[in-house]
Amino acid sequence: MKIAVVFIFCFSSIFCVAQDNVDEALAYQHYQQGQYQQAVVLFEKLFNKTRSNTYFEFYFNSLLNLKKYDEAEKLVKKLSRQDNRNIQYNISLARVYQDRGQVESANKLYAQVINNLPADEFKIREIANYFYNFKAYDLAVSTFLQGRKILNDNKPFTYELLSIYRYKKDKNVLLQEYLNALPEMPQLLPQAESVLASVFEDNTDYQILQSALLKKIQKEPQTEIYTKLLIWQYLQQQEYEMALRQLIAQDKRLKDNGATLFNTSNTFLENKAWATAIKAFEYLVGKGKENPYYLPAKVEMINAKYQLAINGHFDKNAIAELAAAYQSIIDEYGKNRQTLFALKRMANLQAYYLNDLHKAEQILESILTIQDIQTTEIGQVKLELGDIYILTKQPWEAFLIYEQVAKQFENQDIGNEAKYRSARLSFYQGNFDYAKSQADVLKASTSQLIANDALNLSLLISDNLQSALDSNALKMYADAEMLQFRNLSGQALAKLDSINITFPNNSLADDILMTKSKIYIKNNEVDQAVKALTSLITQHENSIWADDGLFTLADLYEKNLKDSEQAKKLYQKLINDYPGSMFTAEARKRFRKLRGDNVGT
Repeated sequence: MKIAVVFIFCFSSIFCVAQDNVDEALAYQHYQQGQYQQAVVLFEKLFNKTRSNTYFEFYFNSLLNLKKYDEAEKLVKKLSRQDNRNIQYNISLARVYQDRGQVESANKLYAQVINNLPADEFKIREIANYFYNFKAYDLAVSTFLQGRKILNDNKPFTYELLSIYRYKKDKNVLLQEYLNALPEMPQLLPQAESVLASVFEDNTDYQILQSALLKKIQKEPQTEIYTKLLIWQYLQQQEYEMALRQLIAQDKRLKDNGATLFNTSNTFLENKAWATAIKAFEYLVGKGKENPYYLPAKVEMINAKYQLAINGHFDKNAIAELAAAYQSIIDEYGKNRQTLFALKRMANLQAYYLNDLHKAEQILESILTIQDIQTTEIGQVKLELGDIYILTKQPWEAFLIYEQVAKQFENQDIGNEAKYRSARLSFYQGNFDYAKSQADVLKASTSQLIANDALNLSLLISDNLQSALDSNALKMYADAEMLQFRNLSGQALAKLDSINITFPNNSLADDILMTKSKIYIKNNEVDQAVKALTSLITQHENSIWADDGLFTLADLYEKNLKDSEQAKKLYQKLINDYPGSMFTAEARKRFRKLRGDNVGT
């Protein structure tokens, strides 16, 4: 008999638990589907049985959604009398008043709750969460701030406040909260940089940050975290000289070994701030040979000067000094795998800037005798040597070495690059049919860049062989391209300008504008480049160069002219008008960054 009773009791308990689980599942389902009439019945049953705060919240919210304000008011008043220590009921009563339109009464109750917070961090967080759960974010903020006063401590609730401020995109208080928190919580710096970048919309926001940081630094010069954030701000604004000034001052103040400065200099290089990078590396070299960054800084300094040289910022004497600097590295460390970069760049300077083609050829041929160089490096050097053979008027030697690399690296990017250079050589020589046939094969290359170059070459030829006039004009255009390949910019521009004079009404207008813009950019003649590119995109919207022109022009406005708004317009036009362009993905990324989106985080 006893066993039977126990069995019945256990069975009844299991049945009740199972029933409760069914009721709970149905209640949540009805609530999520907006079926509040069915949900309120089930949640009332569950709450009365368990007195769970969770069930109460859904029961109460269902009543509000059904606009049963009198019933909701009666419920919370009754519960409050039964348990006057449960602040959730006071907040719920205020919500009834608020939803009914009795704003003054609601605010009075909210104020009572916030002004009478207990000196208990856990309880304060719990009350703020009540507000947060029904999206009363301002009340949650007020609770946290009042809690800090009661606790007499500004450290608690930092993460919660940052989260709310970020969600609301309340930039000013978000900024202040980070500035107040960073000295005690320096680990927040990466998050601060990421979050501020995501909510800041324009230069004005960064200027506000800069002003606030300078005030903080003036009052607390020993707080290095503010200087680090200021450096980040300068980098975001592309104020590289100001960033460098702060970095050097910080390095001296901390008596650092230059690690931070060296690493940040990569940002200068990535953004083509060559002159600033050179100053940074010169400072590091000046710290002496015993410094761990002496040699890498010296190498990077020379490389940065090389970038300045090939971008048209150095005169011939400076380039000769640069070649001598590479030679000094080779003299000190010998010809080996480690000095390969110096040999290649010195050959480039000799060939394209100092007009010593014989020396350039000798340097590249000497590289091929060095042991332990990777085969891909050998292949790349052979391609450069092939280019030199073109300049020394040995086209057959160039063709042979291109074909050798193409065969050795069949179906690889470097092999396809060799085939493209072979096609380009045929184009320079006026052998347009063969050049086009080679380019057509490369249009299916796995490398998007090679495929795009091949497509452009193929279209350039096919679009301009429609008549004898166009064919002759194309030969002249190929001569201009050859002159530019030889780095004879002045002669190339003169040849391009003479095409329309010699062959009026030819079909090369868009091609000429694009080529001229590339020459102007290389010579750092930005205004001329902008003029040529603007003519291209406005007068030749259907040109094969239209998307290239748009992206290049946007890049100039963004990086050279510092006109973010115009750059955004051009990136947007590229995205909208040329969705299939190889530049679209990068244009979208840059547009979002300029707009203030949190790209890459």
